[in-house]
Formats: sequence, structure tokens, C-alpha cells
Amino acid sequence: MNVKTNNRQWILRVAVILITYHLSLITSMAQPPVWLDESKPIEQRIDDALRRMTLDEKIAVIHAQSKFSSPGVKRLGFPDLWTDDGPHGVRPDVLWDEWVQAGQTNDSCVAFPALTCLAATWNPAMARLYGESLGEEALYRKKSVILGPGVNIFRTPLGGRNFEYMGEDPYLASRMVVPYVQGLQSKGVAACVKHYCLNNDEEYRHQVNVIVSDRALHEIYLPAFRAAVQEGGAWSIMGAYNLYQNQHNCHNATLLNKILKQDWGFDGVVISDWGGCHDTDEAVKNGLDLEFGTWTDGLTMGKTNAYDSYHMAVAYKQAILSGKYSTKELDEKVRRVLRLFYRTTMQREKPFGFLCSESHYDAALKIAQEGIVLLKNEQNLLPLDLSKMKRILVVGENAIKMMTVGGGSSSLKVQREVLPLDGLQQIVNGKLSNCKLDYARGYVGDTIQSFDGVSVGRSLYDTRTPVQLTAEAVEKAREADVVIFFGGLNKAAYQDSEGHDRQQYGLPYGQDELIEALVKVNPRLVYVNISGNCVAMPWLSKVPAVVQGWFVGSQAGTAIASVLCGDVNPSGRLPFTWYASLDQCGAHALNTYPGTWREDHQIIDEEYKEGLFVGYRWTDRLKLKKSKGEKVKSEPLFPFGYGLSYTTFQYGKASADKNKVTADGQITITVPVTNTGNRAGAETVQLYIRDVKSSVERPYKELKAFRKVFLQPGETQQVSLTIDKAALSFYDDKAAAWTAEPGDFEALIGPSAGQITSRYTFSYTDSL
Repeated sequence: MNVKTNNRQWILRVAVILITYHLSLITSMAQPPVWLDESKPIEQRIDDALRRMTLDEKIAVIHAQSKFSSPGVKRLGFPDLWTDDGPHGVRPDVLWDEWVQAGQTNDSCVAFPALTCLAATWNPAMARLYGESLGEEALYRKKSVILGPGVNIFRTPLGGRNFEYMGEDPYLASRMVVPYVQGLQSKGVAACVKHYCLNNDEEYRHQVNVIVSDRALHEIYLPAFRAAVQEGGAWSIMGAYNLYQNQHNCHNATLLNKILKQDWGFDGVVISDWGGCHDTDEAVKNGLDLEFGTWTDGLTMGKTNAYDSYHMAVAYKQAILSGKYSTKELDEKVRRVLRLFYRTTMQREKPFGFLCSESHYDAALKIAQEGIVLLKNEQNLLPLDLSKMKRILVVGENAIKMMTVGGGSSSLKVQREVLPLDGLQQIVNGKLSNCKLDYARGYVGDTIQSFDGVSVGRSLYDTRTPVQLTAEAVEKAREADVVIFFGGLNKAAYQDSEGHDRQQYGLPYGQDELIEALVKVNPRLVYVNISGNCVAMPWLSKVPAVVQGWFVGSQAGTAIASVLCGDVNPSGRLPFTWYASLDQCGAHALNTYPGTWREDHQIIDEEYKEGLFVGYRWTDRLKLKKSKGEKVKSEPLFPFGYGLSYTTFQYGKASADKNKVTADGQITITVPVTNTGNRAGAETVQLYIRDVKSSVERPYKELKAFRKVFLQPGETQQVSLTIDKAALSFYDDKAAAWTAEPGDFEALIGPSAGQITSRYTFSYTDSL
């Protein structure tokens, strides 16, 4: 081979090397850095971003920079994280540093029904629809975290915030929270499930130290949170204001480090409730990841560096620089926050957001209609037959009062809210009947129609005395074919509202006396209770029809009127026990609520002496005492799971695919249900489990499965419900584990906790 050939080959080799080098250089320049490369696994991107962040950047992302936002890492391309209240709708924006509305014109929303109403649907498909619709509204408003849903347990009917939660039963709440979380997060918006945990009353919520058994904690108060984390995949959790084991729950070693992060494998962010962080050392060590709303002197005085005064801000940084802490805990917190960024703000391929769309109003209406509960209907007074009526009298302030405003952090600025009187008027007009609708105020309650700068609705100002108001209502009632009374509670302080509990079980504003006066002159009275709680009803035997109308949001009037007039067949079921009086509730019968102040009057200890026996578990216990001859008032006004329909249903005999469950097995129990009425309707079939013989005290029965079925007149459906070992288990506090003991069990099936129509006995063995 000659010299020219060698030179030519050498030149070609050099050219190939140079071309390859330049191509690789161009390719590397075109590729994004690892932390921004969406083709890389999230954990790899987190590692890369974490390595590049400065100490100041790390400290910045773990605390707020405004009322509702925390900073991203702008140098690395991470946008700010925006949160918003929103268990029932996306709250209007406030000013950067103040609890005052920002005065925007594009932050109105659709108000969805309160979560008690959602739980009353007993329909997980409605929870999924709810989450998706809310997520779209949040996405449009550029919110990355919605502070909700709430799943604290309805322990006492005086709880001011019960309307934001999903009832008294941990299984029902668990089945409803999972699709809500999944639906919301399917839109790229994080759910922040709250308030973790034991936040079961509002009075003294910053000072209450809850004393509760491990069994009650794990069997009653934690299951819904666990389901939200392990099944729903919740991306964030909000700590509660109260204390457990003398530690505030926003930095509680047992609840956050041990149970939530270690035992449940939670990989998301623990966010403090606003003002729930109290101590830098505890926040560093005990699991808090992101601090919001801390009440520091700097923030109160409006200093520009207020957020530097947070417990996990400058104080934490100085502790690291002084050597008190390494960056180990900090990096773990930042890792979780970065994971939240990648799931929300850094997620490029998000669905479209929609605000106040017709689909959202339709969703709000459907959920409301499925959640409204018909409690009583003697003489078939409902549905109203407008063709046979000339005059309907509507009485009550709640017929004309907006319920989307007030109540605390769930207060909303809505695009529209259909009030009950207007909803009824629309249907009466639409039926083209000769029926006329009249109205009488009846009572004056809370006339405030504004909250944090949002002011809407009719003027409720009225100077007439109760005597004058009653006289007008009674006179009009004499001439009416039917009287519809819209009463109950409202969103005022000491009613259904954040920050305080109710001060009485009875109705406020003299409503009981007004109802008695009305029914005396017109026995055809329909009482519609607007509330998130149950109330005393001393007049119940005299009133033929009662409807639980909840707080149902933007479509309230339309939804309630459609049920009253029969356009919709009610199918809601109570998510809590409706007590006749407070002494039927364990927390009150044992005088454990609201607790006992310590000598220094700084902390109030509230011992949950009723343990596992919350709601229907307690009333079942009362029934057992009564059966043994004790004089107790055991029957509530309405049991858990109860609700009527405009049709009727009949249950057949339960059967099963086998009569024994093994350690890794399931059992499917089937019961035929027939619509025996003359119109289509829905029935919620409920399955409760009874442990026939146990080594530990257990409730008589516990809800472990349910299914809502829609049936045409005369239709029969074989309703199958499947349970497994978990449904038979109790929490063994000695072993700190769930245990199912071999032996006999009963499946109790019926339309409510108070009406069991079919039973099936089977056994469990721990052998495979």
C-alpha cells in the first residue's frame, strides 16, 4: 500500500472521529439536563436536581412565600407551587399577605355539594366525578394542590366541621375518598387529604390533646387516610391542629414518621395546616415537609421578611450552619417536595382545565340529587303533585339564604347559586300548572351574606319580631295545600362552621316553635333540613315528610326542588347516625367531650372513652343493654345508612359461593333485590360483618361492603358483595398488627344499620 493510500485512510479516520465528536456534542447540547428530561425516571431527576440546589434554595421550597404559595427553584426551572382551599370548590384568591379577597373577576367557581352529601350518595362513581370536575376547575385556576378532601370521623353531631367530612364510618369514608383522590389527581392536581388526624371537633382545636386507644385509632380514625394513601395514591397530606401523645399533629413522630411514612409507605408531602407548626426541632425531626401559615410576630406585623420567620426557614438554616443538624432531614423533605413538583407543576402533558363549565354544573346537580335523603314520607305527601295543588307556601330563611358563603375555609365565590325558593319556582313554572308559590320568612337567623370580602345573595335584613313573623307564616299556612319549611343550620359561627362547634343540638332561631305552630294549622308540612349535621326533632311525630337537603352548592335549589316534585327519585342514605338526643352518642353519654383543661389551662385533654363505639356501633351497644333489661333509649331517630325512596324494594335470601374463607381467600355473598314499586329507583345494599365469638371486645356489627343498584319497576337484580380476611380483622394493639381470628362470622345484609333483612353464616380458617 502506497503512502497516498495511507494518508487517505488516516484523513478519513480523523474525519470520522471529528464528525462523531461534533454530532455527539450537538446531541448533548440538544438534550435537556437530567432534572428537566421527561424521559428519565422521576427519582433520577429528583437526585439530579437535589445535587444542584443550594442550601438557600432547599430551605426556600419547604415553607410558604405567601398565604397560599411556596417558591419553586427558578434557577432550575421549577415554578412556584400554588395551593388553594377546595374540598367543595376552588376558593377565590386572596392578597399575597392578607386574608382579604384579591378582588379578581375571574375567580368565581362552581360549588359542589359538601362532602357529607357526597358520602350520602354511597356511590364511588360520584366521588370520581366530583374529583375530576374539581380538578378541572383547579387546573384552569393554575392551582397545583387542592386542600381536601376531609375524612375526619363524625364523632359528635356538635362538630362544627362535620359538613366537610364523609360521615361516621371508616369503611364508607374509605370507599368514597379513594376515587375522589384519583379523579382529582388524574388532572395533574394534588389532593391534600385532611386533617390528619383525630381532628373530630373544632372547639379548642389548637389545644386539644386526644387520648385514644391504639385499636380505636387504627380501626376508626385512620382507615380513610390509609386508603387515600395506599389505594388512592394521595400526593399530599395535611396535618391537623390538635395534639396526639402531647405532640402537635403537624409534627408528630408517631403519626407522621411511624404510621404514615414508615408503615404506609407514603411518598408524598406532609403539609402543615395553616398555623399548625409550632416548633423548629419537632418540625425537623417529626415528619413535616412543607410549612404554611405560621403565626409569627413578623407575619402579624406585616414585615417584608415574615416568611423568613417560619419555623422551617431561617431558624432551620441557622441550625444547619451551626452544626446542630446535618442536611439529611432537609434533603428528605426537599426530595418529597420535588416529587410533588414533578407530579404537578412540572407535569407538561396535563389535561385542559375548565372553569364554570356546564359539565361541572351538571356534575354538581347529579351528585346533589343522589345525596339528598328522604327521611320520612307519611301519606305519600311527596313527591308533590302540582296538578292537584293551587297554593304552596314556602317558609324559612334557608329557602333564600346562600350557603356557599361562610363556614370558614370552604367558603366560596360562586358564579351562581340557585336558592331553594327559586328552584321550586322554576319547576312550578315549568309544569304549566295553576299552582301558585307563596313565601313567608318565618324566622330571622344569620343575616350576614358575606365572608372575606365576598358578598352576594338576597338581602336578609328584616326588623319584624318573631311574633310578627310567626303570625304571617301561620296565616298563610291556613290557606296552603302544602307547607314546605326550609330550616336547619347555616354557615354562621357555632353552627356548621370552621373554628367552633355547635352549642346546642336543637334547631336555632326558634324554629321548633314555628314548626309546631305551622303544623297545628296545616298538617301537610314538609320539613327540609339544610345542614351538614343531624339536629333534634321534637316535633317529628307531627310532621309527615322530612328531607335532608345538606349544603349542596351551586345547584342547591334545582336539586332539592327536583326531589320534592318527583323529577328525581331520592336515593341518598345517611352517612351518620341521626340521634334523638345527645345522650345516644358515646362521646356525650360518657361526658368525654369537649375534654378537661390541665391546670395551666394551656392544653385540654379529650379522652375518647367510647373507643371503637362511634355512631351505629354505640347505638348497637345500647340495644344490647336494652335487651338485657337496662332502661336505655336505644333507637335513634334515623339509623346509619337509612334513606327512603318513592318506590319500594324487597330483599331475598342471601347465599354465598362457599361457606368458608381461608387466609388468602374471599367470599362472595349474593342477595336478590327487587323493585316492588311502580317507578325506577336506586337501593343501597349494605353488608355488615359480625364476629360471632372473639377474644377481644368488638362492635356488634361493622360495615364491610355496599353496592348501589338502579332497578326498573319489577326488576330483580342479584347483588353480589365480596369480602376477604381484611373485613374480618381487628387491630391487635399488643402485636401492633391486624388479626383475623378463626371461627364463625355472620354477614348481615339490609338497607340500613337499623334494618337487617338477611343473614349468612360462614367460617374463617387461618390455614391456606
